[in-house]
Amino acid sequence: MTDWDLTPKRVADSHVTLTQMMEVTDANVGGTVHGGAIMRLVDTAAGLAAIRHAGGLCVTVAIDEMTFLEPVHIGDVLVLKASVTDAGRTSVEVGVRVDALDPISGGSRHANSAYLVFVAVDEHGVPRPVPPLIVESEKEKRRQREASLRRQARLAHKAAVKAAREAEAAEAPGAAEDV
Repeated sequence: MTDWDLTPKRVADSHVTLTQMMEVTDANVGGTVHGGAIMRLVDTAAGLAAIRHAGGLCVTVAIDEMTFLEPVHIGDVLVLKASVTDAGRTSVEVGVRVDALDPISGGSRHANSAYLVFVAVDEHGVPRPVPPLIVESEKEKRRQREASLRRQARLAHKAAVKAAREAEAAEAPGAAEDV
């Protein structure tokens, strides 16, 4: 077993900026950038921030929120800014802001925001501890409080679904399995 460095880290230590120009291959049938192309970039930026915080491999386990605010066009340059918003025992939440820049006019618009959860894993894919997060500014403290609310909602939803499935299974044994 590896001894992991669990020295607390600042939010700034996890900050990642990813920049990507959107091309024709990123287009959907409507002529704008496909949401899936943006989702992939969001996951990449968030994963890098999680890895920086954890000091090793992290895997995506949940997307708590992803909000598409403005369409992204071919030729726009996406600037994704990601950083850890909270850290648990083996997991971290990462917030990502996506801005779409028009490289000709210089105009910028907030196109997407997302919150993803990652679990740090060891060389065998087993969850392992992550360092605590040091929050310094009022903005970082607010983001951590909001991350805690998302975690509570995620866990409550998981418990409610489990309870509903158990109740259903008790009423109708042998019912078809869900995904």
